[in-house]
Amino acid sequence: MADIKADVHVDACGLNCPMPVLKAKKAIDALEPGQVMELIATDSGTKADIPALLKRLGHELLGTKEENKKFYYYIRKK
Repeated sequence: MADIKADVHVDACGLNCPMPVLKAKKAIDALEPGQVMELIATDSGTKADIPALLKRLGHELLGTKEENKKFYYYIRKK
């Protein structure tokens, strides 16, 4: 994931469901088509929730990683 350059970084660490999803949705809405967002969360529920949100909205999940109990999501707006 080191080669993915994010235009926007969203920190949802310490937030529990549904707040990481809501923050992600709000940030995606503010992106221009083609821009990439990095979302960082600590809620393990995001492992299912974020891909489900992106599938429903039609945006692309470029990749994920888990490091030091944090979950990183790289999202490209459609």
